[in-house]
Amino acid sequence: MARDSVQAMADPSGARPKSTAAGRRGRRADLAWLAPVAAAYALVQLLLAVPGTGLGWDETVYVSQVSRQAPAAFFSAPRARGITYLVAPVAALTPSPTALRVFLALLSAAALLLCLWVWRRLLPAPVLALAGGLFAGLWVTLLYGSQAMPNLWVAFGALLAVGCFLRTARDHRDRLAPAGLTAAVALAALMRPMDAAWLVLALACAAIAVPARRRPLMLAALAAGAVLGGMEWVVEAELRYGGLLTRLHRAGEIQGGLGWNPAFADQLRALDGRTLCRPCDGPWSRPVTGLWWLALPPLIAGGLITAHRAGRLRVILVPTAVGLSLAAPYLLLIGYAAPRFLLPAYALLSLPVAVFLARLVMAARARSRALTALCLAAVGFHLAVQLAITAAAAERSRATRTAFTQIAAELRRQGIRPPCVISGSEGVRAAFSAGCASRQVHGGHDGSITAEELVALARTRPVAVLVQGERPPPWARGWRPHPLPDLPGAPGYRAYLSPSARPAGR
Repeated sequence: MARDSVQAMADPSGARPKSTAAGRRGRRADLAWLAPVAAAYALVQLLLAVPGTGLGWDETVYVSQVSRQAPAAFFSAPRARGITYLVAPVAALTPSPTALRVFLALLSAAALLLCLWVWRRLLPAPVLALAGGLFAGLWVTLLYGSQAMPNLWVAFGALLAVGCFLRTARDHRDRLAPAGLTAAVALAALMRPMDAAWLVLALACAAIAVPARRRPLMLAALAAGAVLGGMEWVVEAELRYGGLLTRLHRAGEIQGGLGWNPAFADQLRALDGRTLCRPCDGPWSRPVTGLWWLALPPLIAGGLITAHRAGRLRVILVPTAVGLSLAAPYLLLIGYAAPRFLLPAYALLSLPVAVFLARLVMAARARSRALTALCLAAVGFHLAVQLAITAAAAERSRATRTAFTQIAAELRRQGIRPPCVISGSEGVRAAFSAGCASRQVHGGHDGSITAEELVALARTRPVAVLVQGERPPPWARGWRPHPLPDLPGAPGYRAYLSPSARPAGR
């Protein structure tokens, strides 16, 4: 079996066994390649990214919609509720971030295995294992696998959708593939409707090259998935945001407006572990973290050439084109960077990269053991860098969780106890930790209350406004100031407490 596996890596065409017994042996052999990748992905998350980490700002918004710990935070126009539905079974039962992290780590590993399994009829399992390892080994994939954020689930949806699309185009007897295509597109649309729009557009264009007799089924599957997944977002736009066009306009405003904003340099700088680079004007202090990103174009080109020579160009060209389509808006139209935005592109582009690296390793093995060792050492170095970034990001999250626990305790001592309201800088996470509602005054992205309404609330319940190194808003200048524990990298926070907030013992 080892010799067959090596040959499969050298030849991405990978014919499938046809007899029933051979098919069972083939499935077991494929599982032997793919399952360890998913298991390793789960294990690294559980060891590095899960223990002691707290919820990020966006995570808090999503989780608060179903958690009993605090009232739901304001849900702004660009957000979709898919990730909230995904975490609801755990978040509604326990406030423990660790329980939620473990659940998502295991679920994301299972999703990775499912996506790779769908592709096993298109590419050899060793190539898929390599692609899965490369994608799962990125720090951004490791970090967000256990986080309540939608981007990784869009990546799984895109990888699954493209695999089902190609299987539908290749074999009309594959009855599960059209249903899988619909489900995958629905998943992406439920998580991030705008990303799903780019996915559907790219696959609809690819359908032009599909035999005419299969094209209607594939287009119908794409349309059904988009409708099923995007319906909730559209209905909510009509009910809560003044209509679909109004919601789209507001979403564009919150994202800084869409226009010609090349963000290649911003994305490159963000690869050193920054989850958000807005503005992204800092120095590129650790270039080693972006070497793999600079190597992507030649590796992708090598994968396309290798696939063409093996007579399997379409199998690699479609995920490459769709991956580039999903990356385009974040590289060209948005003037800031967040590495998680490109997760769907990385998932798909890992396939041509794996095809080329498999061929490269086999060519090196045939010529020189030293050359083979050099190739493997380069991949090992890349993975070591990614693990180090993951560990550092997780450590920052642990420190932030500790700080917010201290802030919540201090606010409770000062009289901010439910039912209560917290506003201002970092009000969302502080409110969730303290069991309060978070409300931001109109004028920003998350404006959900007027200053007059917040002052009126302060007459009946405790209200705190958090500021960092600046004066409080005019309507809170008569409130009692109180220093708060520092957040990592953000000292100088103060809370201005309404008269209705009475310290313990008074």
